[in-house]
Amino acid sequence: IVVVAVNSTLLTINAGDYIFYTDWAWTSFVIFSISQSTMLAVGAVYYLLFTGVPGTATYYATIMTIYTWAAKGAWFALGYPYDFVAVPVWIPSAMLLDLTYWATRRNKHMLILVGGTLVGLSLPLFNMINLLLVRDPLEVAFKYPRPTLPPYMTPIEPQVGKFYNSPVALGAGASAVLTVPIAALGAKLNT
Repeated sequence: IVVVAVNSTLLTINAGDYIFYTDWAWTSFVIFSISQSTMLAVGAVYYLLFTGVPGTATYYATIMTIYTWAAKGAWFALGYPYDFVAVPVWIPSAMLLDLTYWATRRNKHMLILVGGTLVGLSLPLFNMINLLLVRDPLEVAFKYPRPTLPPYMTPIEPQVGKFYNSPVALGAGASAVLTVPIAALGAKLNT
């Protein structure tokens, strides 16, 4: 059980940056959501099926949360503000996974299908609410840049209006608008 717990936790930690640093939290939100919901589902399902006990997914998410609070404390001890790290919300999604395992009479296929879907839908939602509560990410970004921040993540002043003049943005918007009528026309021609 200890080996499974450690391996599951390592899976989740190594799925991208598992801590929300508020200096680029919004930039990494989509990547974080995909990687973390996948790894929470994979790690917790692996752990649940190994032990066979509903509740182990929540236990696993609690371990991850404790690790992140320790990391938050370490950054705080280095002189960074309290809001510099936003602790991700894993526990409610893991509870849904446990509930699915219990409700489907420990059916592993339903656990993967239904439980995985619930995690994928709930984790981004909980973390979006979590990030909305952060005091001022931009202020944190400019006042406390991380020494380990990669060059492509270095905070820059937002260029308001520049994107709207981009041909790429124009093409993306036009194709998004035209997709629905073209799809409807294709469906009509097929009938």
